[in-house]
Amino acid sequence: MARCELTGKGPVVANLVSHSKIRTKTTSHANVQKRRLYSQSLNEMVTLKVAVSTLRSMEHLGGFDQFILSRKEKDLSKRALEVRGRIRRRLQGAAGKLKKESARA
Repeated sequence: MARCELTGKGPVVANLVSHSKIRTKTTSHANVQKRRLYSQSLNEMVTLKVAVSTLRSMEHLGGFDQFILSRKEKDLSKRALEVRGRIRRRLQGAAGKLKKESARA
């Protein structure tokens, strides 16, 4: 079963209850797509399986980098954690360069 690598959304099991109270198990699947997402800080495309609802949330928060940095570690997959670590290292490196340049001036 497909699972979103950024939010952890996956299949949900529910009961359909008829008028006679007969319960029938059904599964509802999240709309998970394999997408190439652009990371501004890495300046490259990253391929992840994400739910379409996650794409809308991502745009609302200001893009892929902001979204992945704001997520909890337990929600992210191993690949998403690796990408998040690369983004953090790149941002910390950029912040360190800015501090050095401001100290020189």
